[in-house]
Amino acid sequence: MASGPSGRLRQSAEALAIPVGALAAAMVVFGIAMAGLGRNPLEVYELIYRGAFASAFSWQNTLARAAPLILTALCVALPAQAGLMVIGGEGALVLGGLAAAVVGHLLVGVPPLGVKLAMALAGMLAGAAWIALAGALRQYRGVNETISSLLLGYIAIAVFNHFVEGPLRDPASLNKPSTTPIGDANMVGSLPGLDVHWGLGFGLVFCLVTYVLVKHTTYGFALRIVGGNARAARLAGLPVGAIALAACALGGAAAGLAGMVEVAAVHGSANASLIAGYGYAGILVAFIARQNPLAIVPVAVLVGGISASGGMLQRRLDLPDATVLVLQGIAFMLILASETVYGRLKIFRPERA
Repeated sequence: MASGPSGRLRQSAEALAIPVGALAAAMVVFGIAMAGLGRNPLEVYELIYRGAFASAFSWQNTLARAAPLILTALCVALPAQAGLMVIGGEGALVLGGLAAAVVGHLLVGVPPLGVKLAMALAGMLAGAAWIALAGALRQYRGVNETISSLLLGYIAIAVFNHFVEGPLRDPASLNKPSTTPIGDANMVGSLPGLDVHWGLGFGLVFCLVTYVLVKHTTYGFALRIVGGNARAARLAGLPVGAIALAACALGGAAAGLAGMVEVAAVHGSANASLIAGYGYAGILVAFIARQNPLAIVPVAVLVGGISASGGMLQRRLDLPDATVLVLQGIAFMLILASETVYGRLKIFRPERA
């Protein structure tokens, strides 16, 4: 238990050093794999850097990919504060995007600002309801939330495909089934001075608000108590079920907003391009960030940069674009393994007299 400034400093140093060490180990393992394929690991690392951070264009591509990752990572991090491991952000994202696309099409003739607000609300409500369902299954039926949220994600994708390829399909979308476009007037523009859509701004605001909520409010204090010991929270008279469901709904709303942004800022309609794995990559981001809403931002930028470099590896080294997914997978496994190290390294232990 950390006590005093020195204890908190050790705890913070441990929370930073162990994920960084796990990422460094992942890079070494990935480099060995690349060497086994006859590629120079140093050249691979250089191309990843160039594709992610070496130019203004690279940064814009990285930030555009980081925007949905920030929001889907919150879908994991917020329920985790209540002790729930929810990994269904992909489902909340696609349903949020579908709801936003339907609302955007139905509100033809409404001022654009009203349409955008309605689309954001619809996306957030759809995502919140879907993740809250996983939380409810855990609280009231004892169903493991990790399994239920994963299965609900697959169900959400199936529902999405059914409507996009069936009742809601735009007859003009021949080769790639899509819903009816929401129109240029209802598209979300870019942040001032950047060629990056407003999804990044929404993610930053969401992270800041949730950090304040979790760390500096009565609800956040109760949420941390529930996550630390649900039995003790019940004995203290806290409404454990309601607190956990609220965390799930808030996380789902973040992922649903990511779906809305992908529709309103990138694709212009709901189609298969929404199923891009952002929900699954958000799990990695949340784990590296140790479920801290503020730490999610730089981690999402890092993971977004790695994803953005896939095209560079494909063009220069003739590697599959999905090669970067191998790196992400290795990193995820080592991050999970590193959980066993916390509290065991002597360098981070308080000295005893």
